[in-house]
Amino acid sequence: MKVYPYGNHACIRVLVADSNQTQSQLLSSALRRQHHMKVSCCRSELAGCLGTLQSIPIDIVVLGGDPFDHNRLVDTTQALHTAFPHVGIVLLIDGYDRPLVVNAMRAGARGLFCRAAEPFRALCRCISVVHQGQFWANTEQIGYIVDALSSNLPRCLLSVKGEPLLTDREWQIVKLVAEGLPNRDISQLLGIKENTVKKALLRTYDKLGVSNRVELALYVLTHRDNSKILIERLPEITDGVRPIAALSTALSRVNVQVKSERAQIQSDVPRMGK
Repeated sequence: MKVYPYGNHACIRVLVADSNQTQSQLLSSALRRQHHMKVSCCRSELAGCLGTLQSIPIDIVVLGGDPFDHNRLVDTTQALHTAFPHVGIVLLIDGYDRPLVVNAMRAGARGLFCRAAEPFRALCRCISVVHQGQFWANTEQIGYIVDALSSNLPRCLLSVKGEPLLTDREWQIVKLVAEGLPNRDISQLLGIKENTVKKALLRTYDKLGVSNRVELALYVLTHRDNSKILIERLPEITDGVRPIAALSTALSRVNVQVKSERAQIQSDVPRMGK
C-alpha cells in the first residue's frame, strides 16, 4: 500500500463512516489531532462510502453502524472489501458476539474495535496496525475465529482450475495447525520429522500467499465456501514478515510466534528455488 510522508510519520488517510453523525464528527475531530492522519468523514450508508472511496484516496475505513443491525454492518463491510480490497476496514462496535466476529472477518474486516471497552489511544494504534497490513482483535474474538475454522474446515483446497492446491500431507498439517497443535505434536501424530512439518508449512505459506499460522487460519476461514475453497494466488509478499499485532498471546491456541515464525522457518529450512 502506497503511503505519503506526513510530518515524522507515514500519512494514513482515514475515512470515518458512522451511522451516528454526532459520534462521527467527534471521532473525526479527535483523529485529526493525530499528526500522521488525514481524516475524511461520510455517512455510513454503502452508497456514501463507495462514493467517497471513488473520489479520494483512502487507506483505512473506520466503519460504525447501527448497533442493532449487525447484518447491515457486515454486508457493508463485504461490499466495500469487494470494491476496494486494498483498503483496510476497522469496525467500530459497541458489543459483539460470535456470529458478528466470524462474519465480519469473513467479510473482509481487518480490525474489530469495541469502543465501549477500549480507549481512544487504542483506536489510533488499531488504525496504524491495520494500515501496516496486520489484524486487530482481542483474545475472545480470535478464539471465535479459530473455533469457527476448526469446526468448519473444508475438505480440500482447490485452485481456480479445480485442481488440488495442497498435497494430502500439506492438507493434513493445515488441519492440525487449525486445531492448535505445535509442530512437534504434529510431527509425532503424523510420524514424520519436525523439520518436515516446517518445510510443508513453508510450501503452504508460499502457495496461499500468507506468512504465518494466523494468516493461514484467517485465509482458510475467509475463503471458505461450503466443502471447498477456490483460491487465487495472493500477491507476493515482498516485505518479509507480516506480524499480527496484539494477537500473539490471543493465538497461543495455535502456537504462533507471530513476529518471527517465517524468519525462523527460513533460517531452519533452505528455501527451494521456484
